Amino acid sequence: METSKLLFLSLALALAAASNAATAGAIPGHIHPLRPQLGSSAGRNIPGLNCLSWRLAVEADNIQHWTVVPKECENYVGNYMLGLQYRIDSKFVSGSAYVYAKNLTLGKDGKDVWVFDIDETSLSNLPYYAQPDNAFGAKPYNETTFTEWEKQGKAPALPATLWLYKRLLRLGFKIVFISGKTESLRAITVENMHNAGYTKWEKLILKNAEEKAEGLHAMEYKSRERTNLVKAGYRILGNMGDQWSDILGDNVGSRTFKLPNPMFYIA
Repeated sequence: METSKLLFLSLALALAAASNAATAGAIPGHIHPLRPQLGSSAGRNIPGLNCLSWRLAVEADNIQHWTVVPKECENYVGNYMLGLQYRIDSKFVSGSAYVYAKNLTLGKDGKDVWVFDIDETSLSNLPYYAQPDNAFGAKPYNETTFTEWEKQGKAPALPATLWLYKRLLRLGFKIVFISGKTESLRAITVENMHNAGYTKWEKLILKNAEEKAEGLHAMEYKSRERTNLVKAGYRILGNMGDQWSDILGDNVGSRTFKLPNPMFYIA
């Protein structure tokens, strides 16, 4: 019965998105204007490389430790991220998470938490990655220019995640954000989160200077922070991120949910 409900909800979300796009002639809840390029649903016929298959392998974590999107797949990844399919895929994940969450019985001690990553999970950096100098991940990551973008505090919410966030609050979950952003960006991150619609949380965990100097991999850092939550008496019932390093490791929670992101890989 639960499986049927999930399939029905996911199908309804997908159909609603498609219907809205057809009616309005635009992408509902778009994050960044779509560049005038060909569609992304069928992959591109590139000798020796199928971009649709490449994206599937990336999302399934079958390809690891990659550094840039294949140049031949820049247009494909760009059209996927800016197009309707990315919205549908993200809604499917959030819809699945909500079906799970609403059927849980929460404790009365306020210790049931849902963990969210921030970048490409709660907030979208598509306005940055869509710039030609970044090419949707087809060019090497530039920490300097990305930090400059972060300091502007203009990242929009990922609509599907904001939708889930609001419903989790209504259900009584405490929200914890765990991000690899540094403490030096706390003020602008809080402002950005508020402006994007995330106005309430239990904790917003960022890296301090000592932690950044440690050079831990993201999975190690987030495992440690989740372990600290558990030691403090919290119960992690859900955990959502766009990277496998967000949802693997220690104390990942009762259920994990992976959002799509074929633009970059973080170990």
